[in-house]
Amino acid sequence: MSLLRTALHSPRGKVVIAVAAAIFGWQVWLSAAAAGKIGEGIPEEGRRVDVLVTLAFPPERFHIQKFQKLGRVSGTKENSVQVRGVNRADLRSLARPFWVLRVEPLT
Repeated sequence: MSLLRTALHSPRGKVVIAVAAAIFGWQVWLSAAAAGKIGEGIPEEGRRVDVLVTLAFPPERFHIQKFQKLGRVSGTKENSVQVRGVNRADLRSLARPFWVLRVEPLT
């Protein structure tokens, strides 16, 4: 407890605590916002779903590789990426990054 008390009274300790709190808050916000990015109409049946992920900008190699960890990327068009075979449990992980705007069913 004395280490925490020392950190609270030192300027460096306050900066470290503020940065840690900001990082924690950012992670909580990303997790909370992910649920709102998942669109209506994703089929309830089946374990795997095909989705269209919309970004705020055209996807680059980095984004495609991130999506490939969760499913098969079958194409891109403008700011959207088609991801097939995504496990339903991974939909929130797919929607979590700040650069993902929407996750909708692929029609």
